[in-house]
Amino acid sequence: MTKRVLLLGLTAAVVDDAKQQLHLPELELLAGNSVDDVRAAFSQADINHVIMGGGLDLETRLEVVRLAFQSSDLATIHMKDQRSGPEGFLPFVRSVAVGLADYVPELSPNARLRAQPPT
Repeated sequence: MTKRVLLLGLTAAVVDDAKQQLHLPELELLAGNSVDDVRAAFSQADINHVIMGGGLDLETRLEVVRLAFQSSDLATIHMKDQRSGPEGFLPFVRSVAVGLADYVPELSPNARLRAQPPT
């Protein structure tokens, strides 16, 4: 099953470089640099994972988290540290992606779904 991963970074160059260097065929990698990009991605398809670079400012990170959780009951969200700089983006994305390769969330009868209207 292909998983969609939205990569967000401060610069398109860092995000695009990560997309080109990751060779994980089970992932469909999407890229963005803004909250508008996140909104567009969630409106077009289910996103399994959002991975944010450390260069994004705190307000953007918080807005992305809020938007993702309002848009999806499926997506997980991961935020890279600031300390490792842009050079740390690819290793962080790779680690998260490989670590989540076997993660398939099953719908729990106890889940508190917030993104979907109650049925």
